[in-house]
Amino acid sequence: MLESIISEGKTTNEAIENGLKKLNVSKNDVEIKVLENTEKRSFFSILTPRVVKVELKIKEKKENNNTVKKEERIITDIEDRKIILEDFLKQFIEKLPNSLIGYNINIVNNEIIIELNGEYAGKLIGYRGENLNALQIILSSIANKNFEDRVRVLLDIEGYREKREKILEELAIKISKTVMKTGKSITLEPMSSYERKIIHSKLQENNNIDTHSIGEEPNRRIVISKK
Repeated sequence: MLESIISEGKTTNEAIENGLKKLNVSKNDVEIKVLENTEKRSFFSILTPRVVKVELKIKEKKENNNTVKKEERIITDIEDRKIILEDFLKQFIEKLPNSLIGYNINIVNNEIIIELNGEYAGKLIGYRGENLNALQIILSSIANKNFEDRVRVLLDIEGYREKREKILEELAIKISKTVMKTGKSITLEPMSSYERKIIHSKLQENNNIDTHSIGEEPNRRIVISKK
């Protein structure tokens, strides 16, 4: 993209307009400097063609200071939250009956990702991830307390979420085949919003199947039916 241009015209306005068209910008976006102006001629130069030359230079866009400060604050905040969560996890693990549990905590795309691992970490998952989800809510609450901007906290234990997601996707496919074969709707057992989302997303690929949720939390469940 051109940053500056020298433009000509019979009048100053014409020269400026010609330059703006070539740069494809508005007048507020440029700095204008008149290089040559014969618009006002004397009697003796009446036979000289009128010409006005102007230089148009695109203004440098100044980044909004408030935006920069906010981004800097978020970066600082998320590092602070990481430290807070590390302190909590250390104390939490020390109080467990068997503290042979390790953890990794990282910042990825402005999200805090926590992975618990170890021989006894799996016991924290609970029935279908109930304890895991509850602990994630607690960690999220701690991370966002007393901070203006919310940061997402994701907790996993021994790769449980990936394994569970695969199981749910396989279940979704299996149930959808049964629905297509029998023509009858099937209601699944209650699931968390996270697990329901996996089912919905997987079956969106099937144009012959419809999914919707019914009931109230924590007993909300998915109905899979034929369109």
